[in-house]
Amino acid sequence: MSVGHGRNYVPTDVISRYHRMRGEAVLHPMGWDAFGLPAENEAIKRGVHPRETTTRYAATYRRQMTRIGCSYDWAREINSSDPNFYRWTQAIFLLLYHRGLAYRAVGRQWWCPGCRTVLANEQIESGGVCWRCHGLVERRDLKQWYFRITAYAQELLDDLDELDWPEHIVAMQRNWIGKSEGVAFEMEVEGQPNSFTVFTTRPDTVYGMTFAVLAPEHPLVDEITQPNQSRKVRTYCEQAARRSELERVQAGRDGVFTGAYAVNPVNDERVPIYVADYVLMGYGGGAIMGVPAHDERDFDFARRHGLPAPVVIAPPDWSGEPLDGAHTGEGQMVHSGRWNGLPSHEAADRIAAWMEAEGVGRHRAEYRLRDWLISRQRYWGAPIPIVHCERCGTVPVPEDDLPVRLPHVANWEPGGDGRSPLANVEAFVHTPCPRCGGAARRETDTMDGFACSSWYFLRFVSPDYDEGPFDPAALAAWGPPDLYVGGAEHAVMHLLYARFWTKVMADAGWIEFREPFPVLRSQGVMHARDPETGEVRRMSKSAGNVVRPDDVAEQHGADALRIYLLFMAPFENNTVWEKEGIVGARRFLERTWRLAHAIAGISPAEGEERELEQTMHRAVQRVSEEVEAFKFNTAIAALMETLNELREHQRDRGPTGELAAAVRTFVLLLAPFAPHIAEELWKRVGGDYSVHQQPWPTWDPALIAEEEITLAVQVNGRVRDRLTVQADAEEDDVRQQALASENVRRHLGDRPVERVIYVPGRLVNLVTGPPSS
Repeated sequence: MSVGHGRNYVPTDVISRYHRMRGEAVLHPMGWDAFGLPAENEAIKRGVHPRETTTRYAATYRRQMTRIGCSYDWAREINSSDPNFYRWTQAIFLLLYHRGLAYRAVGRQWWCPGCRTVLANEQIESGGVCWRCHGLVERRDLKQWYFRITAYAQELLDDLDELDWPEHIVAMQRNWIGKSEGVAFEMEVEGQPNSFTVFTTRPDTVYGMTFAVLAPEHPLVDEITQPNQSRKVRTYCEQAARRSELERVQAGRDGVFTGAYAVNPVNDERVPIYVADYVLMGYGGGAIMGVPAHDERDFDFARRHGLPAPVVIAPPDWSGEPLDGAHTGEGQMVHSGRWNGLPSHEAADRIAAWMEAEGVGRHRAEYRLRDWLISRQRYWGAPIPIVHCERCGTVPVPEDDLPVRLPHVANWEPGGDGRSPLANVEAFVHTPCPRCGGAARRETDTMDGFACSSWYFLRFVSPDYDEGPFDPAALAAWGPPDLYVGGAEHAVMHLLYARFWTKVMADAGWIEFREPFPVLRSQGVMHARDPETGEVRRMSKSAGNVVRPDDVAEQHGADALRIYLLFMAPFENNTVWEKEGIVGARRFLERTWRLAHAIAGISPAEGEERELEQTMHRAVQRVSEEVEAFKFNTAIAALMETLNELREHQRDRGPTGELAAAVRTFVLLLAPFAPHIAEELWKRVGGDYSVHQQPWPTWDPALIAEEEITLAVQVNGRVRDRLTVQADAEEDDVRQQALASENVRRHLGDRPVERVIYVPGRLVNLVTGPPSS
């Protein structure tokens, strides 16, 4: 564990402690996502069985989390590699299987030679590298298991509108699902008995087509390519196979001509057919039409290959000249047969309707989202509960026979033959068919680790329940999580998969809600300096810049670490660990300690010190509101400001009973942030055990309503004076007082005031014109 992990764990602990003190029931659990590539790769690196490393690492994490004061309910601890857990992962697999949402098919998949397993599209990073080992990946044709997440594509898209999530996370999911509506139509290959389907969202531009493009994986590529182009096409397709989809979409507009031509069905024009890797097989059938004059990508491609770009939608004031770039907006139809003269948006609808009526095309919605590939040729994962029988075919394991246990074997490292190590475990592989009783073989692929993490949150409500994945009564009591905190790196994997599984379980009647995490907050990423070069990079073991919380807590205390993690930057911002910064957090706690000890033994009293009372009520309001808004850095700032005011009061008036009451309130406010020192100080100021079981302070809005406020007075944006006015002063009164200020008049000189900008409660800005003549 690094201090970077604390950017997630400490804020959620603050939230949990805060809500407990407010008298609310809080379920704040912790568990271990122990299966999958990260854990197994680490075990391979160490040469130790993954069962051993995950057990050891979980114990280390538990110790570190306890040391920094994370108040988890350890009685609910779960581990995805426990048969009592993955038994239910397997049961949910069977639910998907019986509902037609889990299937096995042959397909060209990403294969990571380093991890020796297949990967899903979303696990390939830019440059065509594996998300875990960062080695180059390649393509292989393999029979794999998939989850039909595409069956829920539209609902997954629609329900994003109902979620209280950061906009950038929502945008990432929208883009990954990638819905487009348009028309699909057939194009015949000239001189061949072949045709292919093209999908377009712009039927109004179809008369401007001057080429067509196939994805490198399109099944017609080899068949239609002419002999004189076959070598170029084959080489190009081999290169494309080594690139990720993201890299292909973002790449330049290169491609290679197949030597074949297709026929545009609306005007019978022949167009050359190219192969280009920016066209993806998973979208629109792997073929597009090229309309250079009205698509920027197509324009670049046409210019690179010397293809014409006829205009079919006239831009405003167009007089027939060639375009310098693509016109992607609306306009009037030209060179488009019967549709000439129509506005392009109207022509799009009419052409689409005509194509459908004539049988030339049909309306269709396309999604970028692909089905979830869940097979892994690895040992360390939940076994897929399927048996293959020569007589019965694919047979699901009966739920009463679950779990299909992962055998403990000595030889667990992946081989290079594309099979899971389980394929070599005879005692595991050979089993009677559940249906006919004959000889059969178990499925030896294991499930992607994200399968277990797609439902784990449900297990926390009843971790020992043995009659199902969760106790329905417990789930009804707790419902979906009120708050989920996690990083953006899971936006198109864990979060999307969990939403899918939740909807499937809802449709099956297992649960009554359709979204797993209605409220999501996403923490920023911790960076650190390279100890040798000083280069700032994301904190990670591979970067060699990890800072251990144990070391920081040993030197400065766990509470100082917590305060610094909360104060160093807004929760959602990326930040850089600076070891000098924690000194300020420690000094703040030391000043708090000294103040609390200064009033120890003094009985708290309610007195006539209204200013002190207002200070504390304002502090309660600010800290409460900032915690609710996940603005932990400004909550700490409010505590620091309040401490300064309390220390000033001590210097001016000594350790009074009123100050003792204020300090008690201050310790209560400090408790969620610095739980250890707050517990000690609560005892010192006479509080009952425990500070964390005390009610959260409240504030009186009437008491903190300010009678007077101070406004900055600016002249052309520069502060020239400050005014003390009534809090409810009218704008005209404020303006007159500002103009009456001697300092303001001196800076105005002979320049007239042309405009007054008034921001209530903050400032008044006098904007001047040129000097009077």
